[in-house]
Amino acid sequence: MTEILDHLAGRVAIVGSGLAGLVTALTLAPQPVVLITRAALGAETSSAWAQGGIAASLGADDSADLHLADTLAAGDGLCDPTVAASILRQAPNAIAILEKFGVRFDRVADGSLSLGLEAAHSRRRIVHVAGDGSGAAIVQALVEAVSRTPSITVLDGVEARRLLTNDDAVSGLLCAAGSGAVVVPTERVVLATGGLGGLYDATTNPTGNFGQGVMLAARAGAVLADMEFVQFHPTALDSQRRPLALVSEAVRGEGAVLVNEKGERFLAREPGAELAARDIVARAISAEIARGGRVFLDARPALGSGFSSRFPAIDALCREASVDPNSDLIPVRPAVHYHMGGVATDVNGRSSLRGLWVVGEAASTGLHGANRLASNSLLEAAVLGMRAAQDLSATSAEIARRLVDAALPAPADISAVRPIVSRHLGVLRNAGAIHGAIASLLPLVESEGAAADPAIVALLIAVFASLRKESRGAHARTDFPLKLAYAERRQMCFADALEIARATASHPLARSA
Repeated sequence: MTEILDHLAGRVAIVGSGLAGLVTALTLAPQPVVLITRAALGAETSSAWAQGGIAASLGADDSADLHLADTLAAGDGLCDPTVAASILRQAPNAIAILEKFGVRFDRVADGSLSLGLEAAHSRRRIVHVAGDGSGAAIVQALVEAVSRTPSITVLDGVEARRLLTNDDAVSGLLCAAGSGAVVVPTERVVLATGGLGGLYDATTNPTGNFGQGVMLAARAGAVLADMEFVQFHPTALDSQRRPLALVSEAVRGEGAVLVNEKGERFLAREPGAELAARDIVARAISAEIARGGRVFLDARPALGSGFSSRFPAIDALCREASVDPNSDLIPVRPAVHYHMGGVATDVNGRSSLRGLWVVGEAASTGLHGANRLASNSLLEAAVLGMRAAQDLSATSAEIARRLVDAALPAPADISAVRPIVSRHLGVLRNAGAIHGAIASLLPLVESEGAAADPAIVALLIAVFASLRKESRGAHARTDFPLKLAYAERRQMCFADALEIARATASHPLARSA
C-alpha cells in the first residue's frame, strides 16, 4: 500500500544532498522544503569526493572574462557563451555566500584566499578547503547548516523512483522508503542527483550513481541535452579499489609530469603539456594504454617529500595502494569523472517539464560544452542551486493535481548495463561499438526489468553518440577523428531517442557488432 505524505504536500521537494541540493535547500530557507536522499545527508555524493575546489576569478591578475575564455576553450566550441558568462560572473559572490553558510576556505598568511592552479586555467583561481579535501569539507559545512535550519525536512534512506505527472506537469514523487512505497505530493521538484559514473567500471564517482536524475526526467518526458559527452578524468589511481581514487589535477598544477613505462613524457610536445584540457590528456593516456603500455604521474621532482603535506588525502589513497608518492611513480589511468550532458535547463535550472528544476551535474546548462573545465562543476552546482532557489521563491504551491496511480518499480540493477557501457562507450568510440551498445541496451530498456532504469541513461548516451559524427571534446570517434566546422548542441526527449535506437538496432551493422 502506497503511503501519501500529505503533511509534506506543496513543499518544494529536492532530490539529492550533494552541493547543489544542499545549497538549493539553504537558499530557499525559511520557505519549507523537503530534502530527499537515498543515503545519509551528504553521503554517496560526488561533491563530497571532489579534491580540487571551486573556480572563481578572485586573483588580482584575474577576471570573469579570462575565466570565460578558459571555459570556452576547454568546452571545444560547444559552450553557450551567454550562459557561461552569467554563471562565471557570479562565482565570487557564490564563494562569499558559501562562507556565510559556514564553509571555511583556505587562506594565506595575509588573510586572502589561497588560489590553486589546475589544468587549462590561465590563472590561479581554485579556492579550496583543507588542501585536497575540499569537497568533503564543503559538504560537511553545508550539512551542518541544513541540520540547523528548521524549515528543511530531511527524508534520508528514501529513494525517488519516479516523477509523477499530470497534464504535462509535475504532481509528485514516487519513492521507496524503509516502510515501502511513499508519495510526496508536490508540484515543484528539484533534481540534484549528480552524475552517471556508476554506469562504467572505471569511475571516480559513487558506483550507485547511474544518472538517476536523467532517468527520472527522461521517463517524465523532459528534454535532454548533449548526452554523449562523458568526461574521463585523465588521472585516476590505477588500483583494485572501486570506485577508483582520484589523483587531482592540482597535482599536475603543482608540477607533476606524466610518463610512460619507458620514462617518456609523451605529452611534452602538446600545447599545455600535462596541463592541457582533460579530453586531450585522457586521449593521450588511453592511447598509451591501448598499445599495451602503462602511465604514471611523477611528482618527485616538483614536490618530493612535500607531497604528503600538500595532498594528504591523495597521499593516504596512494599508500593504501602500496605507493609512496614522495618516492614512487603513481600509476594512473582515465576514469569517468563527470557528465557534461543531462536534463536541458535554462540559467535558473528550469527544465522543459512544468514544475521540474534540475541543478548540478544532472543538468545541462551549456556552461561546460563538450569538455568541462576543472573546478567549474562545484561552481555551477553552487550558482545554479542559488538561482533555482531564487526562481522557486517567486512561485507558490499550486492547487494539488490528481495523483496518477503508479506501482513502485523494482530497485535498479546496473550489473547487466555496466559491461556494455564500459566496452562500447569509453574514451575512444566508433560506429560499430556505438551501434553494438544500442543493440545490447535496447532490449534491457524495453523489458522494463531491474536493468531498465540505468539502461535508459546508457541508451541515451549511445544514441546521442551515434548522431555526432565528429570528434569534439570528450566525444572522440576513431572513425570520425576530425571536428566539423560548425559546432552544434543537440537536444531531444527520450521518446525520440527510443525511435532512433529502434531504427539503429535493426541495421545489420548493429546486429553484427
